[in-house]
Amino acid sequence: MSDTPVQTSATVLTVRQVQDYHAMTLVAPAIAERFRPGQFVALAVGGEHTSRLVRRCFGVYEVKSDYGGTVEVVFADRDAGTAWLSGRRARDQVDLVGPLGRPFRLPRDPVSCLLVGGGPGGASLFALADTLHRRGCQVHFVLGGGSAREVFGSRMAQRIGDTAVLTTEDGTLGDKGTVREVLPKAIQDTGADVVYGCGPTRLLRSVTSIASEYGLPSQVSVEEFLQETGACGIGVCMTCVLPFHGDDGVTRMVRACADGPVLRGDRVRWGDLGTIPFDALGAPRVLSVSEGGGASR
Repeated sequence: MSDTPVQTSATVLTVRQVQDYHAMTLVAPAIAERFRPGQFVALAVGGEHTSRLVRRCFGVYEVKSDYGGTVEVVFADRDAGTAWLSGRRARDQVDLVGPLGRPFRLPRDPVSCLLVGGGPGGASLFALADTLHRRGCQVHFVLGGGSAREVFGSRMAQRIGDTAVLTTEDGTLGDKGTVREVLPKAIQDTGADVVYGCGPTRLLRSVTSIASEYGLPSQVSVEEFLQETGACGIGVCMTCVLPFHGDDGVTRMVRACADGPVLRGDRVRWGDLGTIPFDALGAPRVLSVSEGGGASR
């Protein structure tokens, strides 16, 4: 089996409404057989003659052997491109590239794993959960959102997880509060050895911070960087860069699509997102007066 991504015309099997989101199942055997949890796919939007050149990138919720191999993605209808996708019907064709990006790293031995998600991004945790279970790991979930309709996969998490903690800011599902508030107790109760996160950037920042406080490694999928404005998915457009502290101590601007989307949480410079830190490799230099040739008399 090759790790090389493929481009294919995928057939839409179903598009269904799930709470505030849409779940699209595509028949794409070549992509399904190559997929590893944490990777994503890039879908062309607008049809054959569209002026929308930028693809939409989504993590994969589930891969099945049905119809030779299907791939299911979950997304919010937030722009013209995703609106077009949500309007597809059975037997429509969608141009699809995948699987793309770096997957989650899996534990070598059976350990206790805490999977933390929010919004549609949390869908990517379920393929990971299945793989971890098959490796003999314990799988615990913490899922959160603003309201019950924003928490994707709550019933599935309760069914397949060894434990599942649900939290909403308005109290319509599970505990009233935020993931940040319930996460420390979840770590203690589950005896977690590693924390995985996928969802909004603010959630990933909290996951990383709290995991570090408990001395735990964290892996986070920065999918939101691929979805905010659309992205090429292959590292060319450079719209999804973020500062990352490397093993050698040097900060580099990495691409969420090609160098991620799964990254070590403790290596992401969360406080510098949206900027190029002055100490990053290749960062623009600010010239001093003397260097600019404008020294005072």
